[in-house]
Amino acid sequence: MLIIAGSLTTNDDGRDAFLDAVKPMVLATLQEPGCHEYSFAPDPGDPNRIMLFELWDDQEALDGHFASEHMAQFQQAMKGIPMAGSDIKKYTIAEVGPVR
Repeated sequence: MLIIAGSLTTNDDGRDAFLDAVKPMVLATLQEPGCHEYSFAPDPGDPNRIMLFELWDDQEALDGHFASEHMAQFQQAMKGIPMAGSDIKKYTIAEVGPVR
């Protein structure tokens, strides 16, 4: 399994525009084969920061996501939203279990 997690930072007052732009992609992505979780959430402590969490079966599923039409549409929409930066990492998971 793969986890993609991190944060994106918009320029001032860009967070709402980002969340509006990403909503159609989230809905479409959750229907993709191999996608278990796909979420963007506003950071309550920073008005410009958005947290990202994704859970995928494998690299093949993630590659399919990057090649999807809804990802291309999202990338086009992002051209109008100035971003200040991002810090996103991919984690390869060998075992999953409950938190104790």
